[in-house]
Amino acid sequence: MAVRAIRGATQVDADEREQLLAATAELVGEVLARNDLTADELISVVLTATPDLVCEFPAYAARMAGLADVPLLSATEIAVPGAMPRVIRLLAHVETDLARAEVKHVYLRGAAGLRTDLNH
Repeated sequence: MAVRAIRGATQVDADEREQLLAATAELVGEVLARNDLTADELISVVLTATPDLVCEFPAYAARMAGLADVPLLSATEIAVPGAMPRVIRLLAHVETDLARAEVKHVYLRGAAGLRTDLNH
């Protein structure tokens, strides 16, 4: 069994708590589903939000989405001029038998534009 990192991101339309909760839950769910993982296989998850999202902690949203006993951390992305706004990013560390090339990174909603090299 190997430790792998999975990336993901999503974008919300506004800095509204319900949007952030729903978008984060969707992102977490898609990362697990596309990689055929359960929460038990997660080691830890780092979630970031762009500086324009202050309505809620993304880690709280992930906790509410079912990651009850997974170590979670929220942080703020650096404020790069011209960067895509209202983005929640995820970096999950997992125990898996997947080869690095088999890991499916997940970019949803407007954040799909961040990784046009991936099949969405």
